[in-house]
Amino acid sequence: MKVRIDQDLCVGCGLCVNTCADIFEMKDDKAIAKVKVVPVGNEDSVKQAKDECPVEAIIVE
Repeated sequence: MKVRIDQDLCVGCGLCVNTCADIFEMKDDKAIAKVKVVPVGNEDSVKQAKDECPVEAIIVE
């Protein structure tokens, strides 16, 4: 599974970081994915973060 955040959509609310700090972090008032490929064991929390994102900025492939 791959993950990224669309910086044009991200509003910097931090929900993804609160949901999955192993994968997401805040940088310059926006969230970023610390990895491109999600490690085994983090898939469910990444999917949860994607579902909770209020602006649908998290892209999972």
